Amino acid sequence: MAKQEKKSLGEWLVERGIINQKAWEEAQAQEKVSAEPLRKVLIRMGLISEEDMVNFISQQMDIQRIDLSNYLIDSKIIDLVPELLARKYQMVPILKIGKSLTCAMVDPLNIFALDELRAKTGLTIEPAVATETEIKKALDESYTVKGSMDDVIKSMDEQKVGVVQEGEEIELSKLKGMVEEPPVIRLVNMMIMDAVGEGVSDIHIEPEEDKLSIRFRIDGVLRREKAPPKHFQSAIISRIKVLANLDIAERRKPQDGRFHIKMGNHAIDIRVSSVPTSYGENIVMRLLDSSSILFGLEQLGFTAAILKVFQGLLVRPNGIILVTGPTGSGKTSTLYAALNSINTPDKNIITIEDPVEYHLEGIRQIQVNPQVDLTFANGLRSILRQDPDVIMVGEIRDVETAEIAIQAALTGHLVFATLHTNDAPGAITRLVDMGVEPFLIASSVAGVVAQRLVRIFCKDCKGKGCKNCHETGYRGRQAINELMCFDEDVRTLVMKKASSEEIRRVAITSGMKSLRDDGLDKVKSGVTSKEEVLRVTQE
Repeated sequence: MAKQEKKSLGEWLVERGIINQKAWEEAQAQEKVSAEPLRKVLIRMGLISEEDMVNFISQQMDIQRIDLSNYLIDSKIIDLVPELLARKYQMVPILKIGKSLTCAMVDPLNIFALDELRAKTGLTIEPAVATETEIKKALDESYTVKGSMDDVIKSMDEQKVGVVQEGEEIELSKLKGMVEEPPVIRLVNMMIMDAVGEGVSDIHIEPEEDKLSIRFRIDGVLRREKAPPKHFQSAIISRIKVLANLDIAERRKPQDGRFHIKMGNHAIDIRVSSVPTSYGENIVMRLLDSSSILFGLEQLGFTAAILKVFQGLLVRPNGIILVTGPTGSGKTSTLYAALNSINTPDKNIITIEDPVEYHLEGIRQIQVNPQVDLTFANGLRSILRQDPDVIMVGEIRDVETAEIAIQAALTGHLVFATLHTNDAPGAITRLVDMGVEPFLIASSVAGVVAQRLVRIFCKDCKGKGCKNCHETGYRGRQAINELMCFDEDVRTLVMKKASSEEIRRVAITSGMKSLRDDGLDKVKSGVTSKEEVLRVTQE
C-alpha cells in the first residue's frame, strides 16, 4: 500500500487501464514542452475528461469531491482567502468548522498551495477536489462581486446587468446571457443564503406595478425584505427558473420545478412555483433543509399528559394514527419524530411521501412519482408486499388510499398518515366525506392528533423585541395539540355518523384537551402569548 501511494498520477491511470503506456509517454512529452501539469495535458489531449479526472483523484487519493455547481458559499468564508491567492492556486474556500477550512481545489495534492494557505489563514486546510471549470465559475461569482446586497445591486446598475425597462420586449438570447452574469448569480445566491441563515421556510418574489417585492416566511409569518429595483425583475426570476430547470421562454402558464443546493453543512431542497400575474411571474420557493436535526417527541411541544397517551399509541401492534392540520402545521415533523422513536432493528418501517423531506436512517422511504404512476395508493399496495411492520403514508388524499391504509391496519400493521382538517374530530368527517364506511373508520383508527404551530418568545429578549428576532418578540415555533383517542364512546358515535361537534363534546368529556386550551396552558407557562394562540386557533 505504501508503495502505491508513491506512484504518480500517470502511473495510477496506466495501472488501472484508464490510459495506455504509449498515451502516457506522449502526455509526459507534452508536459515537458508545454510546462502544463500532467492532469491538464491528459484532459487537453482528450485522453480523459475533466469530470473523470476529478472523480479518479477523489476515489484513488481518498479526497472529497465537491460539486461546486450547486454550492452556495458564504461571503464570510470567501473573505478568509485573498482573491490573488485563490486564483493563483485555483481554489475556493467553502466551509469553516472551528480551526479547519475546507477548500475546493483543482490540484488538492499541491503541497505549496496548502502550506501558503495555512500560513495566510492560520487554519488547518482540508483539501477537496473540483473541476477547473467549476472552480473558475465559483471564483468569478464569489470574487468578482463582493460585499452586501447593496454592493451587488450597485454593481449591476453600473454595468447595466439584467436591466430591463418597463414594457421592453426582451429577446430569449439576451435573457439567457443575463442569468449567467456573476452579479445576477450572486444576487440570487445571497437572497437564498440569507433565507437559509434565518430559518426561512418560503421565499416570495412578487412583481408589482412599479416595484419588485420580496418577502420571507419566518415562523409561519411573512416578513417584507429589502428588494432590488423593478428593472432587475426579469433577470432575477429567470435565474431562479434556470436553477429549477423551468422554461424561461414560457411566461404565460404556471410551472413547477425544484433544485438542490449545499451551503456549508446544510443540504437544501428548494421547490419552485411560478405563476403568471398582471405584472410578471410570481415566484415562491419553499426551502427544505434535509440536514436539519430532527426533533424527538419530547421537543415537539407535547404536554406530559398528551405525550404519555401518544407514546401509548405508538407501541400498538396495529391501527391507524392520524396527524391533522393545515399546510405548514408541522405534521411531517411529528410523524418523523414518532417513527424515530419506534425505529428499532426488529421493525421494518416503510414510508411513501411527497416529497421525502428528511432521510431517516434504517427506514425505507419512497417518493411519490405520478409520471410513472407511483401514487400514494399504488405505492401503498407495493409496500404491503414488502413485509412491513409500520407504514407511513405522507397524506391520505382519496378514498382509494384511505381504504388501503385501513385494510393494512386491520391486517396487523401500524399505519401513520396525515389529513388536512382543522381539528381531530374533523378527521372522521373528512374520511366519511371521501366515501370511507364509518364501520371501517371505527374499527381501524386508534387516535387522531391535531396540531398548529405557535411562535414562541425570543429567548434573548423574552418577548420584548430585539435585533435577533427582528423586533417581533418571537423566535422559533412549538406545537400545540389536541389528541383524540378512539374509546368506545367515540367509536359508537362514528358508527352512528354523528357530527364532528358531537364527537368533540364526547371526546372532551373523556379527557381530550382542545387546541386552544393546550395553547393557553403554554401561555400560562410563559412560552408564548395569548394573541399568538388566538391567531392560529381562529375557528
